[in-house]
Formats: sequence, structure tokens, C-alpha cells
Amino acid sequence: MLTIGIKAPDFELPDQNGNVHKLSDYKGKKIILYFYPKDNTSGCTKQAIAYSENKKKFENKGVVILGISKDSVDSHKRFEEKQNLTITLLADPERKVIEAYDVWKEKKNYGKVSMGVVRTTYLIDEKGSIIKANDKVKAAEDSENMLKEIA
Repeated sequence: MLTIGIKAPDFELPDQNGNVHKLSDYKGKKIILYFYPKDNTSGCTKQAIAYSENKKKFENKGVVILGISKDSVDSHKRFEEKQNLTITLLADPERKVIEAYDVWKEKKNYGKVSMGVVRTTYLIDEKGSIIKANDKVKAAEDSENMLKEIA
């Protein structure tokens, strides 16, 4: 996990519609940058739906929500349509941004060890610095917890 106070690494990734987003495009706004393991899985779905439901509340506070996983643009599009999501999902199949943000880690699941994305949420300020970092995210509660952080 990256350290609070450092400049967030810039990136360039396509969203579920193929539009390219750069972190630097959002200078002057706060950004919730959340990393999640996989489209259409239980926890990831709860997290994305909660962010979609709270999107207006975040926008009213000048906050942009960006979700990133290693899934493809097509996978993100199916996820968005199936779950009626309203947030921006960025595709990082080559894991460049996932690794730059230090969320590609060894994970243990039922005794099996593998590499994967550790669910992590960063709050980035208007100048591009990380002001909050959490790698102990509870998927269903993340959106509400981040709203409290911004209030």
C-alpha cells in the first residue's frame, strides 16, 4: 500500500466504454480510487453498487469515483450493464496501475496461496496527493466509510 502524503502515481487507462482516463485529468477534484479483485463477484458487486448508489452524494462534495481491476473493458461493460452501475470502471489487464499502487499481493484463500488484487481504497486530494489509504476494506461498507471521511 502506498503511503499517505505522497503524490499519487499518474496513469492512463480505458473505462468500460473505451474512453481513456488519466489521474491528472481530475486535478482540482478529490478522487476515490478503489481497487477490487474481479467483476461480478459477490463483494465487488456490493462495493460497486454502493458507490453507484452514493455517486450523487460524492459528486456534491466534488469527489470523483474510479474503480480499477485487472478485468478487460468488455468485462467492465458487462458488469456495468448487469448491475446498473453509474461509476467509472477502469481496465488494467496488464496490472501496471495495480502494481504502481502496490495492491498486487500474495493472498491466502482456504489455505491456497496465490497472487491477486488486495481490495484497497485511496482518497486523493485536489493536488494529487494521497490523504487516506485503506487495505482493510469491507466491500459493502466502503462507500459509506469514505463518505464519512470526506464529510
